[in-house]
Formats: sequence, C-alpha cells, structure tokens
Amino acid sequence: MTGGVTVPDWLRARSLRRRLLIGATLLATLAVLASQVIGVVVLRSWLLGRVDEQLEDFRPPRPEAIGGPIPGEPDDGQRRLPSDFRVYFYTPSGELRKSLGSGPENGPELRTGQAGSFSEYREPTTVPARSGGGSWRVLRQDVPGEGSAVVALPLDTLQGAVSKLLWLNSALLLATVVGLIAVGRWVVRLGLLPLTRMERTAGAIAEGNLDLRLRETDPHTEIGRLGRVLNTMIERLRAALRERESSEARLRRFVADAGHELRTPLTSMRGFAELVLKHESLPAEQRHEAHRMIEQNAERMSLLVEDLLLLAKLDQEPVYDREEVDLLSVTADAISGTAHRESSSRVRLDPLRPDATELESVRVIGDSHRLRQVVGNLVSNALSHTPPDTDIRVRVGTAPAGSASGGLNGPARWASGPELVAGTPTAIVEVTDSGPGLTPEQAGQVFDRFYRADAARTREHGGSGLGLAIAAAIAGSHGGRIELDTRAGRGATFRLVLPEAE
Repeated sequence: MTGGVTVPDWLRARSLRRRLLIGATLLATLAVLASQVIGVVVLRSWLLGRVDEQLEDFRPPRPEAIGGPIPGEPDDGQRRLPSDFRVYFYTPSGELRKSLGSGPENGPELRTGQAGSFSEYREPTTVPARSGGGSWRVLRQDVPGEGSAVVALPLDTLQGAVSKLLWLNSALLLATVVGLIAVGRWVVRLGLLPLTRMERTAGAIAEGNLDLRLRETDPHTEIGRLGRVLNTMIERLRAALRERESSEARLRRFVADAGHELRTPLTSMRGFAELVLKHESLPAEQRHEAHRMIEQNAERMSLLVEDLLLLAKLDQEPVYDREEVDLLSVTADAISGTAHRESSSRVRLDPLRPDATELESVRVIGDSHRLRQVVGNLVSNALSHTPPDTDIRVRVGTAPAGSASGGLNGPARWASGPELVAGTPTAIVEVTDSGPGLTPEQAGQVFDRFYRADAARTREHGGSGLGLAIAAAIAGSHGGRIELDTRAGRGATFRLVLPEAE
C-alpha cells in the first residue's frame, strides 16, 4: 500500500523500467480505447439521427390513393417506395389495412391489437426484425380520418458501418499497443540511461573507488538533483571515513604515547623500590634518595593521569562556570604562579596596543579557573622552551577579529580551532618570546597530544606534551581558540583569542 493505492504483486516485483513501460502502455491503450469508443458512439448517434430525420420527414400517402392486394399479398411494382422505407397502415382499431415498400423481405416486428397500441411508437423506436438478425427504426404518424401509419427503415446500413468501424478500431488498437511496447521500450531505456550510469558509478563507489563522482548533476532535472545530493553524500562519507581513519590513528598514537609516558615513571619507581627491598643494608642517605625518586616519579605520574582525565572530561561534556571574568586579573595571577621559577623575572606584562600607556581591563564570559590554567600553560611553555636570557612579553587587550590582530587565519599562523567572524570584538592574551621559534612541521603538530617540539629534551626537564592540547580544548569550549605565529629563528607568539563579553 503506497499513498492509499494498492499495487498488484505482479507489478510490484517488476523493475522500474518494466513498470514504466507497462504503465505507459496501459495509459496510452486506455486513451486510444476511450477515443475509439467515443468515436463509435458519436458516429452511431449521428447515423441514427439521420435515420430519425428521414422518418420524421417522410409523409405517407392516403390509403385510398393506394391500390393493391389485401395485406399479406406480395407488392406489385406500382406500390414500391424509394430507398428502404416500409409503411404500414392501420385502422383506428389497430388492424393492418395495407403495407407498401421495398427492401428486405424480413420486416419489423410490430405489435398489433387494440386501438392505441402504437402509442409507444410516437417517438422513433428501434424494434427487432420479424425473424433472424437485424433491427428497424419505426415511427408512428397519424393519417387524418383513416387511422395511423407506421413508417420503418432498416438499420442494416448503420449496423454495418458501426461493425466495420469496430473491426478497424480493433486493428488500430492492436497495432497501437504493439507500437507502444516497441517504441516505449526504447524511450524508457533512453530516459533511464542517466539512472543506469548512476547505478554503475554507485556500484564502483561501493566497491571502494571513492574518487568517482556522478556526472548527472543538472539542477533542472530530477535525476540531476539526485546526482548532486548523492555527490554531496559521497563527499561527506569520504570526509567521515578520512576523519575516522585519522581519529583511529590519533587514538592509537595517544594510547601508545600515554603508555610510554606512564611506563617511564613506573619503571623508575619499580627500580628504586627493588633497590630498597633487596639491599636493606643501604646507607640512610642512599635510602632517602631512593624514596625521594620514588615520590618524584609517583607525583609526575599522578600529574600525567590527572591531565589525561582532564582531557577526557573536556572531550566529553565539559562543565564550566559561566561568569564575567577579568582576563587581565587572570593573566596577572597566572604570571604570579610562575614566580617560584628562577627565570620568571623575564616575564613582562604589557598592554596589547603599542600606543596604550596603561593596562586595560578585559571582560569575557567563562570559567576563571580554567582560563587561568590556559594562560599559565602558555607562560610556562614559553619559559620552558626559550633560553634563560630571552625576554617574554605577555600582552592583554581587546581588538576586532582580523588577520593582523587575531581570530582569523593568516600567513605563518597555526590555530587550534575554526576562524571567528571577521570584526567580532575579541579579548586577546599574547605570549611572545624571541627564542628559536618553530619550523612549519613543528608548528603544525604543536597542539597535538604528547607532541614535543624538542625530541631530545628529557622528560625530567619538561612536561608530557599535554599542556597546549589542554589549553586548546579549554579555549575551544569558551568559543575561542589558541593561535601560533612563528618562524624558525624569529621567536613565537601564542595568542588566546576569546569573544569579548557584551
């Protein structure tokens, strides 16, 4: 059942090409048959009308003017009428007085009897012949003072014409059906040729050839619009497959890196623990050093696990406080948090705009604790990856999103998220250093998890490679992103770009 219409089983199982052919043939056959039926009906009605006009226009003579034998005797030559007319004269009591006419010997079957029995013939009426086949058209006419007369005409000519027309129509209908099937197959095959090509192309794509595309994309046709939609679906499917493969590769790399990062402190802890247990006679100083190393590696492993848990939480559904935050205050607190480091004196806080003489308050909507973590990661990253004599400048301010100020992509710029709308008011924190910078290959992976730009750097003197990944996730959850402007040998600028509070 489709849309309230029941489709027969013999038609539902057919192919689209066959169903179209059968449907078109049936519709065309019904149209031709309907036109032929209408033609036959109109022709018969017209011929019958002509017979009726002849009957109405005919005026029978008076019976006294007609000589001849009594009823039942054969007519002589003087009582013959032109054409096939038959005239029957009846007395007022309904008895046959005379008849005249020529034509078929088998006349009409008329009812005889009492007076007024011919009232049904007041209008042209069709009656059967006395014997055999055929029929007559009869009409009663009154003869003043003499009773009535019934005028009759045979319908053999009309029926013969209608019969020949029916035979001709049947032959034409048969020829039409055969022609429709022959021509319809070619027309349907030609009309469905784009679908056939689409079927072949789709089959090749299903076999794994995702580079193929459907050629029928004319937006003015149904098949073309279907082709455009299918091409879009294929593009999205291909992108989803690429993303899936990339995600699986990142997941495998993430698991491998996490296992490698956890294995190092675990191996160290196990080694020092075995040393203490197997050598109970160790001096107190060596035993204290072993305990200190176990604690240090345990703390490092705990921090790594916490970072991994934080990333997993950020990837799912991060929950942040939604309040107005002063980004300048957050930045100042993050810089103060690095005061315990010997090189923290190189960090300087400046306004974002060069012409500004004072620091400006910058308001955003977000979680102050998470934003402080982001700025702290950026500052700590600059302190860890630059020489001790390198100055680090932290700038805070507002600017509309643009390729120069930030928020949009530009040359030698890498970002952790999509662009903002050009001209959007943004709050910006820049962390700039004059260190060695990064190569394009390094900059392209700097926001990846467990990535270290300096592969030779020992884990004891650096993080796990999750800091920038965490910062990028937090910035993205706040509707912003982290940007990196860098060139090898020319330093690096990490920029936190967030929508400004309205």
